[in-house]
Amino acid sequence: MPHEPLEGRVKADLVVVGGGLTGLWAAVRAKQEQPDRAVTLIDRETLAIGASGRNGGFMSSSLVHGLGNGLSRFPDEMPELERLGFENLEAIGETIESFGIECDLEKPGVIETAMTPEQYEELTELLPDLERFGHEVVLLDREAMRAEVDSPLLIGGLWQKSGEWAVDPVKLCDGLARVASELGVVIFENTEMTGLKETASGIDVVTGAGSISSQKVLLATAAFKSPVRAVSSRVIPVFDYVLVTEPLDEAQKASVGWHNRQGLSDSANRFHYYRQTVDGRILWGGYDAIYNYGGRVEDRYYQRDESFAGLAQRFHAAFPQLEGIRFSHRWGGAIDTCSRFFAFYGLAHGGKVSYAVGHTGLGVGASRFAAGVGLELLEGRKSDITALQYVRERPIPFPPEPMRWATIQFTRNRIAAADLNGGREGIWLRTLSRLGLGFDS
Repeated sequence: MPHEPLEGRVKADLVVVGGGLTGLWAAVRAKQEQPDRAVTLIDRETLAIGASGRNGGFMSSSLVHGLGNGLSRFPDEMPELERLGFENLEAIGETIESFGIECDLEKPGVIETAMTPEQYEELTELLPDLERFGHEVVLLDREAMRAEVDSPLLIGGLWQKSGEWAVDPVKLCDGLARVASELGVVIFENTEMTGLKETASGIDVVTGAGSISSQKVLLATAAFKSPVRAVSSRVIPVFDYVLVTEPLDEAQKASVGWHNRQGLSDSANRFHYYRQTVDGRILWGGYDAIYNYGGRVEDRYYQRDESFAGLAQRFHAAFPQLEGIRFSHRWGGAIDTCSRFFAFYGLAHGGKVSYAVGHTGLGVGASRFAAGVGLELLEGRKSDITALQYVRERPIPFPPEPMRWATIQFTRNRIAAADLNGGREGIWLRTLSRLGLGFDS
């Protein structure tokens, strides 16, 4: 259901800027916590126009872009973060069920696949850590992997059965928008924030055709421009691309196997993610992570023929038995990438503004948790969650242009070289890792 743009001046207790998953969850949770609170949500275009509506539909319990990344950054906090991640995922499921959100939710788990012996060894080493943190996981050798999904490229995999769901993200956003409206959230689309202005009583959110006078503001701006420098220096928009096949017939389905419908993701640095949809198609995305000079997010970047051609070529290498199948859908989207690969938080304008951004491609599940953290910070609550280093620490900023563009392009080059060298990283990537820096989508 479309929402009218804002015209003129209105008032609110809380304004949420951004109509993706983080913003929608923030609006819903704010009204659930305080039903009498006047909550307004605005989006620069239409709801879910950014990464929330353009992703592959993988919903993970991880709050830290995977257990390995979390252990490398916050090892002491990982037991708590894993527990919170599981609780967050279950809360998402409860919301979907209680409000009757139809979003094609499935719980098949995810297989991280190996295409080289080095990748398989890495998966073997990850197995005990996943089990230690309570995950149900199965290591698949070549024969077992091919029995699950028949691709000549796969020599093994690690099937994580717990904490990994699949969903239609657009339908989830639509459902959350409906719930927000039913709870009394006022939503304005095609309403771009052009600035923030502090006032004696709170803060004004200035838009193209009006403004909102509010006590508090939560920024869930993802990859789009932010007026807060602590965000704009740490978030870059990285474009990712997806193809979806036409529906497979019964013979094609039988040739692939894949009866357990798991999501799949490569172990390489430049990776593909792929899964089956409920209407019998295969969604195939990833690999390219394109940064455009100056961090521009423009409509023309949503379609990139070179990326789609590469995706198609690699799809047919993975599934040669599907020769001749056509792709019925294709899209691109801008991911809000930060150097630690998962969301970060903070306050601005004397505590009147909070932000929760930087999901780096695994935000479908973590967005609900991030929204809760943003609300807690905004309310000035002190809790076990806000005391975590995970919340208090922010990622290292990216350098300014033109150094930013040059550094990212060189890093992409070194990532590609590492993949061609059995995953062995050179001095540049090893140095970035030691500094807690990275580039991913």
